Amino acid sequence: MRIYSRITGTGSYLPPRRVTNQDIQADLATRGIETSDEWIVERTGIRARHFAAPDVTSSDLGLEAARKALEAAGRTADEVDLIIVATSTPDMVFPSSAAILQHKLGASGCPAFDVQAVCSGFVYALTVADALIQTGAAKCALVIGAEVFSRILDFNDRTTCVLFGDGAGAVVLEASDQPGILASDLHADGKHSDILCVPGNVSGGKIIGDPVLKMDGQAVFKLAVGVLEKAARATLDKAGMTEADIDWLIPHQANIRIMQSTARKLKLPMEKVIVTVDQHGNTSAASIPLALDHGVRSGQIKPGQNLLLEGVGGGFTWGAVLLKL
Repeated sequence: MRIYSRITGTGSYLPPRRVTNQDIQADLATRGIETSDEWIVERTGIRARHFAAPDVTSSDLGLEAARKALEAAGRTADEVDLIIVATSTPDMVFPSSAAILQHKLGASGCPAFDVQAVCSGFVYALTVADALIQTGAAKCALVIGAEVFSRILDFNDRTTCVLFGDGAGAVVLEASDQPGILASDLHADGKHSDILCVPGNVSGGKIIGDPVLKMDGQAVFKLAVGVLEKAARATLDKAGMTEADIDWLIPHQANIRIMQSTARKLKLPMEKVIVTVDQHGNTSAASIPLALDHGVRSGQIKPGQNLLLEGVGGGFTWGAVLLKL
């Protein structure tokens, strides 16, 4: 009998501190940098984001999301036999945030590792977990996206510091005799690594390079819209489905313009798109599971519906997952 994987629970967590566009505007003004709520909303659709406290890490945020996902699935930590954390802002160089989260969760023994594909990270991690479950290597996986992007922002660059936020989302993915994950499609092209990156590192106890986010916004936009459509169509083709079969599009919440353009190319009305970017900002690998959990808990997303998840991020990486909830 073939083994499939299905999402049985979702969870998310946002740090308490909510930062509005007006808050960002006031902070930048103290350094003589101009911006406005209207400027940010018009270009990005973002109105607010959440920033973690200085002593809060990605594993802390991921832990809260994981607990909620486990509760929703009716599972306990000792039943988890695989933990994958998608993050670009790990707690430390090593060990992985997944291993640290595993201990905080009260689990032990099962494999735990991080996946680094930036804003495509959750789609990558979900695909890896699905593959491991299909081989029989795992039966109950925690797949988490968690980020503290506020730590790597240049608050003197108004074009990037207004975009990102912190948060975490998680799903419980379990073995099933009924298909849940229907198809996926993953890609990367390293020749575009310079258009979205944090070109810094630690060497000999010193910071080498520039440890804050750099982005060529126009280049990212142009590339993102094209590759997202191709990944979406490739995933649908693998499942023998068309855009008409999609109940909900859950894209990476980077920019409302990218989301609108992708929906338009797939002939989907925005009423079929889960949108959280206005309140969360871009939370990188956390954005898709955050949006998924929001859709589930708000009652928009219902069991049995077909969901298309798609992400694009630094690397350049991109991909999509089609699933039935």
